[in-house]
This record gives sequence, structure tokens and C-alpha cells, in this order.
Amino acid sequence: MDLALTEEQTAVRQLARDFVAREVTPYAAEWDRAERVDRGIVGSLGALGFLGLTVPEEYGGSGGDHLSYALVTEELGRGDSSVRGIVSVSLGLVAKSVAAWGDEEQKRAWLPRLCSGEAVGCFGLTEPGTGSDAARLTTRAVRDGGDYVISGTKTFITNGTWADVVLLFARTGEDPGHRGISAFLVPTDTPGLVRREIHGKLGLRGQATAELVLEDVRVPAAALIAPEGKGFSVAMSALAKGRMSVAAGCVGIAQAALDAAVRYAGEREQFGRTIAHHQLVQELISDIAVDVDAARLLTWRVADHIDRGLPFTAESSVAKLYASEAAVRCANNALQVFGGYGYTDEYPVGKLLRDARVMTLYEGTSQIQKLLIGRALTGVSAF
Repeated sequence: MDLALTEEQTAVRQLARDFVAREVTPYAAEWDRAERVDRGIVGSLGALGFLGLTVPEEYGGSGGDHLSYALVTEELGRGDSSVRGIVSVSLGLVAKSVAAWGDEEQKRAWLPRLCSGEAVGCFGLTEPGTGSDAARLTTRAVRDGGDYVISGTKTFITNGTWADVVLLFARTGEDPGHRGISAFLVPTDTPGLVRREIHGKLGLRGQATAELVLEDVRVPAAALIAPEGKGFSVAMSALAKGRMSVAAGCVGIAQAALDAAVRYAGEREQFGRTIAHHQLVQELISDIAVDVDAARLLTWRVADHIDRGLPFTAESSVAKLYASEAAVRCANNALQVFGGYGYTDEYPVGKLLRDARVMTLYEGTSQIQKLLIGRALTGVSAF
């Protein structure tokens, strides 16, 4: 097993690291307080190729492997997870799904725009009454001649107010559960689609999170992505890869917590010497470091499996579960190193803790990941 990065992967990581230092970290606290990331960041992400990673170049993507994608999302997560979420959703959940499931016309219409940053995508799965139990979603799409008419509500939709297209999941048949769900590419300027931004979040405050309300939204049958009734497969395949992206972002949060704790411990003096000399502070820092390494290696394993064409769904759940819980522990331990100062927004660790907490909730809660891992190990089907 070779864990060394290639020259190309090292270069991609450095490109992302430099970008974060220049265009993300200096503004992260400001964006957090204002609850709004600068919309111009999307163009910058596209120009560097970060919104087209792993998408074939013939469709406007920048190619590359999934480990490179994980390295970039880690660096973005280290700078500001609200920025990381833009890429994870628009590229990871939407563009990659179009590349995997879309027909040639859909790929030509959407992928170049999504990869360049000209367009942004969002993932319309979660509803007010169906989070973990996505197979019971209630948004409906009724066939009407050559169109579908869609009505329902989606919530906690990342990129929701920025998006130009929604990868939307709706019930098209009478079959219960996952068999009756289909997926659609719905432009957000379609009449009847209303977006309401969600404010007051604990973390990821700069991220554009929205509720989507659809009232008799009419789309052509050509908006259907994958055959009718296969929408749940589209969603689950997207989330299996998406969890790797979340895990990588969590590694970034954890690494930022480690960097901040080490730096502060070397500067802060108590009892006549820097607190880095105190053994219990060293213990806190060492616990963070171990979690960072373990989460990173689990995430890299997922990327390696995807790139080699090996099964990766269970491994993705393992990485997402561990990395998200580890990010919370790391940020919390870093805050402890900072003491009372860590509880203010003058320093970054409070934001890191707030941003980390949601990682255990979205794209499958920690409890759902445990169910998925358990089913994979025992061979028990959910259906």
C-alpha cells in the first residue's frame, strides 16, 4: 500500500491551500457573522477547476481522481466549511449525478455551466417530515401529457437560494417507499418554485440554506433524470460518494482545530511558561492529532476504492461517521486548549465547533451511518 501522494495530487492540494489562505480564511469570521458568503467565491472555485473535479473534460470538467477531490474539500473545510459545502453539493451531489445518470442532452446543457461556476446546483431531497426516512418523501410529480406537474416542500437545502438548478426528488407513482420516487432537473426560475432562505443556524452560518416550495411547477418529461421510478437510486448513489466529501471536509475542520490549538499553546503563557509545556494540554492536542490522522486515512480509503472501481458504500459510511464525530471532538478539545478565549468569536475554534456539529446530522445522521454499516456487515437489507 502506497500512501504517498502523486506530484499532481500534491499540486492540487497546494493550489487549494493557497486559494483558501488568500480568498477564504481572511473572510471566514466576517461571513459567519453576516450569515452570508461572498457569492463571487463561486466564480473563483470554477476558474480553478474545483467545481469540475472528476467530471470528464469533454463536458467541461477538470477530470482528476477522487483523492484529489478529497484533498480539495479537506482544504476548503479547513478554511470555511460553508465554502466547502458549495462544492460538495453543486459538484458532488448534482454535477456528478448528471454525469452518472443524465442523458447526453442533460450533460451538455448543465455540466459545462456547473463545472465553470456559471451555474450552481442544489440537491432537493430533504423535506420537513422526511429527513432520515427519505423513501417516504411526499413531494409529488404528476404526469400531464408531455409534462410533469410537481408540488411539495423541501427544506435545509444547501445552495438553495443560489442555485440555478435543483436535482429534485418527487413521487411519481403509486408504489410505496423508494420504488415510487423519480429524479428531475428543475431550473430554479421555473414558475411556481419559491425559495426562502433559512437564517439563525448554529453553524455553517455563511452557507445559503433554503426552503423550497413548489406549487404546480411544470417541467417537461425531458427533465426526468434516469428512468421514472429510479430516483431513489440516483439519490443514494449521490449520497454514497457525497459522504466522502463530507468526511474530507470534517478532516479539514479537525486539522484547523489542531493548527489553532498548537499555535495558541505555543503563545499563551500560564504559571510562568507557555501552556504547551503543560502535560494535560499536550494530551488534548495529541487526542486531536490522532483523530485527524484516523479520519483522513478512512477518507482516503474511500477515494481509493472509488478510483479503483471497488465497492465503497460501507467504507463511505464508516469515514463519514468517524470523521464527523471526530471533528466535533477535535473542535471541542481545541476550545478547551483556548479556555475562555475559545468561547468568543475572536478566535476560530468556536466557529469550528459550531460548523462541526451539523456534520453528524446531514447527508445521513451518525445513527443512520451505523445502520448502514451494520446492514453491510450482516447482509440485512433495508427493503
